[in-house]
Amino acid sequence: MGPGTGLRSGDLAAAAGVNLQTLRYYERRGLLAQPDRTLGGHRVYPPDSVTTVRIIKAAQRLGFTLDEIAELVDTGRRHARTDADLHERAAAKIREIEGRIGDLVAIRDTLRAALDAGCHDLRDCAGSPDCPIPFTGLAQDR
Repeated sequence: MGPGTGLRSGDLAAAAGVNLQTLRYYERRGLLAQPDRTLGGHRVYPPDSVTTVRIIKAAQRLGFTLDEIAELVDTGRRHARTDADLHERAAAKIREIEGRIGDLVAIRDTLRAALDAGCHDLRDCAGSPDCPIPFTGLAQDR
């Protein structure tokens, strides 16, 4: 990339919908390549950096961790990736999300049962045989 081409930090941040600290953080994490610098020391990113930052943000919204995103971005940079890379990772993420959904449904159902049982105080409820909240084992589960 020649001098004067590309995007300065503020322009990239604005175009990608993030702040400057996010760009610096992505650089430190290796998600975004270190940019070239102008003679005056300003960062200059390649134009495709906007797409990279948008991919990172979209992947975060889909539930991928930054470590997982780093692996996906790194795989793409090596140009040795196969469609199975994203496919396998997406399938694993779906399984993880489905597990969390199952947990959330169980939590919701337990809380709904507690409301239906008239639980108003956790201490009173814990001593009642009718309380649906599983007080035993909760501390051991975590």
